[in-house]
Parts: sequence; C-alpha cells; structure tokens
Amino acid sequence: MKQLWTPWRIDYILGPKPDECVFCLPASPSEDEERLVLHRGEHCFVVMNKYPYNNGHVMVCPYRHVMAIEDLTEAESRELMGLLQICAKILKRHFNCEGINIGLNQGQAAGAGIREHLHFHLVPRWNGDSSFIAVMDEVRTIPQYLHDTWQALVPLFIEEAGGAKRMPANQRDSVPAGE
Repeated sequence: MKQLWTPWRIDYILGPKPDECVFCLPASPSEDEERLVLHRGEHCFVVMNKYPYNNGHVMVCPYRHVMAIEDLTEAESRELMGLLQICAKILKRHFNCEGINIGLNQGQAAGAGIREHLHFHLVPRWNGDSSFIAVMDEVRTIPQYLHDTWQALVPLFIEEAGGAKRMPANQRDSVPAGE
C-alpha cells in the first residue's frame, strides 16, 4: 500500500465547511492572513489557493459574486487584468519560475471547482516540475508551507501593487453579507 502524508488537510477534512462562498471576503481585512489574501484592490483581490497545484498557486477574483467573465464591469475587467500582470511579475521574481499557467475555468463543465464565483488561477511552472514522483505515482510535492509562502509574497504585493490596499467603503456595500 502506498502512503502520502498530508497532515495539513485534516483541518479541512474534519473542520466545518463554510456555508458561504469562500471567495466572498468580509469587508474587514482581519481574516486576510488566515484566508491567505495577498492583496485587496478596488474591485478585485488576490488570494493563495489553500489546496495548490504547485508552490505559489494564486488566484485573482472580483469582490462581486459573479459566475461569468461577460458579467464583469469594465472597471473590474481592467483591474483583474492588471492584477494578473502583477501576479505574473511577482511569481517570476520570487519563485524564478520558467512559466506560468494562467487560466479561468468558467462553469462546471469546464472544470470549475467553485463555479459560482469567477476566479483566475496562476500556477508557477518549472521545466521538469513534473518529476519522477508525478510521472510514476501521480503525486505532486509542494516544497513550502502555505503560510511561509504567504509571508514571503505579501511584501512583494505591497511593493508592486502600490501599497496594501483594502476594500474601500463604497465597495463594501456591493459585497453581499454572508456570501
């Protein structure tokens, strides 16, 4: 029998499951570290994936609870693209990755695990990162604890994205409570 130890997943397995959307942020940034939020902009934010495909896997999401890219406002679209560019720059700089998978799975049929709230993935990639362990045993290794990665990336977002931005008061009213 093969065993792969992932003790950090027990919190998810045994813990309470949220009733609300995991991508709908509270107005207060008090939970940002726990939720792995790296940056809050005017219309969109950047968050680390708690169950990453690779080290440094981040996501860019609008605050608004929308399912489809065509439902974004022009301002949301502009900021989302700008944050994708900033994320790519930071990931290349910090992780020295040789490539980045950037994508959106819109709808369940397209592979969206959480289809109700639009989110773009950025996954750093390195030549040979699918080493023998992935090829022989269909296993990936993540070489750094999530919180350590979060601590390393936050200062880069403060530097690259023009400071630690928080959701402005006029945006708070547009984020449904409990979603």
